[in-house]
Amino acid sequence: MKRVLDIFLSTIITACFLPLGVILIFLIIFESKGGPFYFQQRVGLNGRLFNLIKFRSMYRDSNEGSQITIGNSDPRITKMGRFIRRFKLDEFPQFINVIKGDMSIVGPRPEVPFFVEKYTQEQRKILKVRPGITDYASLAYFDENQILAKAKNPQKAYIEEIMPAKLALNQKYLSNPSFSHDLKIIWLTAKKIIGLSSH
Repeated sequence: MKRVLDIFLSTIITACFLPLGVILIFLIIFESKGGPFYFQQRVGLNGRLFNLIKFRSMYRDSNEGSQITIGNSDPRITKMGRFIRRFKLDEFPQFINVIKGDMSIVGPRPEVPFFVEKYTQEQRKILKVRPGITDYASLAYFDENQILAKAKNPQKAYIEEIMPAKLALNQKYLSNPSFSHDLKIIWLTAKKIIGLSSH
């Protein structure tokens, strides 16, 4: 049922988003050199690596050597990038990842190998489920980049404070990964994005 829901909703959302997606592609290419998409290796189900797809929000080659983004004031982010990040539009290409089977709509957010290597044996249990576009941690840390921007050492703050808290929230999902639970998280995420856009 979960996989059927993933494919059904992702196909509808991708089709509805396509006209806006085409416009974003042209705007991204027009503003800065490089392709419209950004691919980053993430750790998926059972530790399998896959390429997560996003709309490119940074200048070409500017993300090398960094695992986290520090607020919208990060100089690597383009003007268009700030806009699409504000409304989470950069995340929409991940519905392609869902259709491909790399991800689910709801599930623990996939991390880069650098951070997964720091997981404890208990924390690695989240790799037993397909990663998702949204989860409780995504809702709780909706403004994660802004939080990191205030930290003296953002990467240390992420590893020692935010990452453990997010993994703990993932355990809440793992305790009851039901159809109704997924619908609840999808609804809460939609409300969060709509609430943000009205500010």
